[in-house]
Amino acid sequence: MQLVVVFGPPAVGKMTVGREICARTGFRLFHNHLTIEPFLGIFPFGSPSFNRLSVELRRRVVEEAIEAGLPGLVFTFVWGLELVADREFLEGYVDLVHGAGGRVSFVELAATLEERVARNNTEHRLAEKPSKRDRAFNDANLLELEEYVLNTSPGVRLPAHDLLDHHLHVRIENTELTPEQAAARALDALGLPVEA
Repeated sequence: MQLVVVFGPPAVGKMTVGREICARTGFRLFHNHLTIEPFLGIFPFGSPSFNRLSVELRRRVVEEAIEAGLPGLVFTFVWGLELVADREFLEGYVDLVHGAGGRVSFVELAATLEERVARNNTEHRLAEKPSKRDRAFNDANLLELEEYVLNTSPGVRLPAHDLLDHHLHVRIENTELTPEQAAARALDALGLPVEA
């Protein structure tokens, strides 16, 4: 199985570009909110119970995708690149896929803050992610996450590079790109198979 991790800051287009990659490859989309939304009505976001369930569900989905023989899985993630815990979280998936003889690659999306604020409350995004429908909270959350390092920069070494250095990794500035254009660049850079 091929695991493609699409990462970048909130509202950069991870889910939309991921969906387009899937449309062209036959891979399946596993966007991060699929493991967030089910538990929010029961446990507060970030609570120990919420975190345990979300992490366990994500891991089980990857395990089952491997077991089912899926050709590929596109996983979206807001990755704090300076956080060792985030790197270790992703390394767990990488180990699962490698252990089954699969491959892993990374697509990094970057866009200006102004563009991401504009994308943050689109109808498509809100339809897929009910917890984002409180627009004031949603906008505040996007800005709060700016305290983390969510994109790579030339010459800046981060804990994330200990993982990225060992896999195909493409950084796409998609402020001015359509999701189709960004996906095409990712497929080309990573050499991913395109369905006829």
